[in-house]
Amino acid sequence: MPPGGAVATLLPALQEVLDGRNDAFTPVGTDTDPATLTALRVGEPISDDLALVVTTSGTTGTPKGALLTAASLMASAAATHERLGGPGRWLLALPAHHIAGIQVLVRSVASGTDPVELDVTTGFDVAQLAAAVSALGSGRRYTSLVATQLAKALTVPASAAALAELDAVLLGGGPAPQPVLDAAATAGVRVVRTYGMSETAGGCVYDGIPLSGVRVRIGSEGRITIGGPTLARGYRNPVEPDPFAQPGWFVTDDVGALDSSGRLTVLGRADDAISTGGLTVLPGPVESALSTHPAVAECAVFGIDDDRLGQRVVAAVVTAPGAAPPTLEELRAHVAESLDSTAAPRELHLVASLPRRGIGKLDRKALAHQFSAGRKASG
Repeated sequence: MPPGGAVATLLPALQEVLDGRNDAFTPVGTDTDPATLTALRVGEPISDDLALVVTTSGTTGTPKGALLTAASLMASAAATHERLGGPGRWLLALPAHHIAGIQVLVRSVASGTDPVELDVTTGFDVAQLAAAVSALGSGRRYTSLVATQLAKALTVPASAAALAELDAVLLGGGPAPQPVLDAAATAGVRVVRTYGMSETAGGCVYDGIPLSGVRVRIGSEGRITIGGPTLARGYRNPVEPDPFAQPGWFVTDDVGALDSSGRLTVLGRADDAISTGGLTVLPGPVESALSTHPAVAECAVFGIDDDRLGQRVVAAVVTAPGAAPPTLEELRAHVAESLDSTAAPRELHLVASLPRRGIGKLDRKALAHQFSAGRKASG
């Protein structure tokens, strides 16, 4: 897609494929490696009832390509509008080849409205946000952002005020730091935290509650398993073990828990789990605990090899503006107030920013690689 041309170029094609008037296609960014296109078999025959082949957020190996039907995409859009209070006009502020951006366009098609596009080809320009929101006009208005965008927008009064005018701001791309959520609430921004992925046609759990028709259960080893009408048909390039092997269900790479009311808490990715001293620590709860410390603006928790413990828990922290840099001792004590002391970081790195991939997901593997070289076993 040409830079800034998602609405002009992708929306008409999307309308046709959702109506069954055209063949399935694969939305990709302008910087997509030709090898990826070859791996996804772009241009090769595909089932007539498919609408899109959407790239997934994995970082290694052959791209899988989630196979989405028009029915699954439209079911997701309908369930979203039902949860939010009705159809409306959408602001596209995410790359349109990612599932979150695609769904902004699908919801626009479903509601019969024209989306407004904020060009993010060269980054999120917060100075243009207020004008983009104003261009949505009256009636119900929505947008979808990731936490880094929301945090940036909240630092500019005009942008924060513009977001507060919207009926909902869907927030995806991974857990948001608690200080960002608190700042949004103070500014009057109606944030809806979403959980989902390409394989579920985007967000399918809002604020912990599954959308209409979506089923969630916790499988073996705590894996979040999702069923319902929004599921992809499978992968363009199937993998083993097949997460779609159970008919009507998709086994995610995430670990979670359901409370007695059916509310889902996402604890983190299974492959991010840290095995330390014979126990398993998930980064998510530790990051949530750290983020409540007043000196922590952002944080990431990850494991690195340790000769004695197997792995040790490490935290990378961005210091909050105006705060004194936190020490390892005070952060360990802070975490131990709400979690077992095993989960408390044994190593701290103060950083200017955290590495991210895709549309804003924390790249813990990059941090582990950066800080693991030449390290000694902890005491």
